Amino acid sequence: MAEFLYRVGRLAFRRRWYVALVWAAVLAAVGLGALKAPGAADEGFSMPGIESQKAFDLMDERFPGATADGATARVVFVAPKGEKVTAADHRKAVESAVADLADGSQVASAVDPFQAKAVSKDGTTAYATVTYKVASNDLTDASKSQLVKALDQARDTGLTVEAGGTAMDDGAGAGGSAEVIGIAIAAVVLLVTFGSLAAAGLPLLTAILGVGVSMATILTLAHPLGLSTTTGTLAMMLGLAVGIDYALFVVSRYREERAKGREPGEATALAVGTAGSAVVFAGLTVVIALAGLTVVGIPMLTKMGLAAAGAVVVGVLIALTLVPAFLGFWPNAVLRRKDRKRGRIEEEAKDNGGTRWARFVLRRPLPVLILGVVGLGALAVPMTSLQLGMPGDEAKSTSTTERRAYDALAEGFGPGFNGPLTVVVDAKGDADAKGDADAKGDADAKGDADAKAAVSTISRKIGATEGVVSVSPARFNKAGDTAVFSVVPSTAPTSERTKDLVTTIRDARPALESGTGATFEVTGSTAMNIDIAEKVQSALVPYLIVVVGLAIVLLLVVFRSLLVPLKAALGFLLSVLASLGAVVMVFQEGHGASLLGVETTGPIMSLMPIFLVGIVFGLAMDYEVFLVSRMREAYVHGETPAQAVTSGFRHSARVVVAAALIMIAVFAGFIGESDSMIKMIGFGLASAVLLDAFVVRMAIVPAVLALLGDKAWWLPAWLDRILPRVDVEGEALTRAADTPDPAPTPADQEAVRV
Repeated sequence: MAEFLYRVGRLAFRRRWYVALVWAAVLAAVGLGALKAPGAADEGFSMPGIESQKAFDLMDERFPGATADGATARVVFVAPKGEKVTAADHRKAVESAVADLADGSQVASAVDPFQAKAVSKDGTTAYATVTYKVASNDLTDASKSQLVKALDQARDTGLTVEAGGTAMDDGAGAGGSAEVIGIAIAAVVLLVTFGSLAAAGLPLLTAILGVGVSMATILTLAHPLGLSTTTGTLAMMLGLAVGIDYALFVVSRYREERAKGREPGEATALAVGTAGSAVVFAGLTVVIALAGLTVVGIPMLTKMGLAAAGAVVVGVLIALTLVPAFLGFWPNAVLRRKDRKRGRIEEEAKDNGGTRWARFVLRRPLPVLILGVVGLGALAVPMTSLQLGMPGDEAKSTSTTERRAYDALAEGFGPGFNGPLTVVVDAKGDADAKGDADAKGDADAKGDADAKAAVSTISRKIGATEGVVSVSPARFNKAGDTAVFSVVPSTAPTSERTKDLVTTIRDARPALESGTGATFEVTGSTAMNIDIAEKVQSALVPYLIVVVGLAIVLLLVVFRSLLVPLKAALGFLLSVLASLGAVVMVFQEGHGASLLGVETTGPIMSLMPIFLVGIVFGLAMDYEVFLVSRMREAYVHGETPAQAVTSGFRHSARVVVAAALIMIAVFAGFIGESDSMIKMIGFGLASAVLLDAFVVRMAIVPAVLALLGDKAWWLPAWLDRILPRVDVEGEALTRAADTPDPAPTPADQEAVRV
């Protein structure tokens, strides 16, 4: 591996113009494809294998066109204090607003609240439902402007008017200021680390180019592969973070080799052969973690994971080819200013912050280990009360009309009104059983009567369940064999009591089915969120086994040690549990929530544990590979275990710290987003990288290695024989490089003059 990458780096250095032109052509090609590609069709969110999804599919089959993913807006009208919305002047204003809302080419219907009996019992609140012919992503600016104009005109009459629903979605995702903040902080960190504008700018430039290639490719393939607008969010986050980190490690190793007196071409080739090997295996661990998201069985998550894995692959390829090509263009520019001025490069000092920290840990390995484990364990304690769900409008800022509409409906109609359950009754089997009657017409009539009786019984029994406020009249399909009705709980959609109610209704199904001959299923957004949370929880352990198992095998090959990969996996589990505990403390329990702009606490996003496990595992293994590979390199070259730890920290600690700070900056930039889910993901990832890099990798890892000594690098003889040798330490390269260098090539001489 190291020798192959050495040749790749040398070729990229010598043929830098060709490499740069190839990447420019790739960027131009995918950029042009993205501009000409049709937009991705919004296929909606689906979750195969859960009851609520089966019910949605049944509704699609039995009620053709009725459950299309058309955008909706729920417009809420609240009368001034002490007045009623049913008063003549207010009623006239509401009816006028509904007429205005219905006046649009994309509007399918706008239901008058007085005709639909959508008025609260106290008469203070009413709501109108506007249904559109197209999905929210396909709404034109004219349709959105018409909606906003109608709301403003209604407000001018003295009513409080707010609106929620998918039509209010502005399609905003992660982007804009988040990336700008992350890049700005990364630039400062790189500048402090390298002391050179060029050295700081090179990783940023190549990372941005990599993200450009990845995002343009995703947009180009969006339509044929059915990628949604949110697919690229994760790819953008990770592509930027790992792109900077991987280039950072190659540039850092290049400067180290130049300090040893290597010519630019040789230094570049050695940097790619050694640090590039670590980049390849670190990238593989990230790809394994992201591709492993397919195990969860959520199509959207699978697409996000594969798209992000593709972005990581692009980042690895750029670090191995474009970075050495740029080093060929500016071989001296990435050196420190004082080195360029004096005309010679000083080798890194034997004693630096990394070595001092390593010696501190080596002197006190047990206290450091205990303190690190206990501290992370204490942070992980809140995770025991983890509640999973999908935050909705209730998690948005009170400055948004969606949140105010949610609160107004909860106050006027009860907390459960915002998350009604939908019950789908399938009476087809009961009706078919009557098909042997003497007369077909009598059979049909009998079947219809039995179906209605079955639906009536089921509706009445569910309505009598504790925790149910009301049940709507059943709506039958044309065939009369399927009915749908809504159930309004007494508690909010994210309440644990609502979850218990769904379980109670489903548990009563066998008795009701045996008594009526009809079956039913519970769905709706609330039931869907409950089912998703349960599926994610059940998939978490298999996912951990697959991802951690594959990564341990990969690390066995890299480090040729049995205990180092196990230690790496256990350390990751500590950091991810602690970061989940931090997320629960802030977003569920509310500690420090106001500092992050979180106005409402509640359940943690259902996909959050999977996101943390998948992404953070890959990133944690990044630091493990970069840090421990230098220790392994020193150990195989004859140093004692303690000396190897110190050497690893001398060469890698500063760079790993810089890489971690960059990751944290990129992820923390997303905390400023208004979307609560993106805010939560940004905080979770930033805290996980912080804990894993600075507590696990920089403290627990050297403490464990110090306690294990030579045993840390032990590998059974039989396993040593069957494992392939990849020479990630570049031992063969080091031996070859220590021989007298050949005369510089014309390309090297030209590069030195640049």
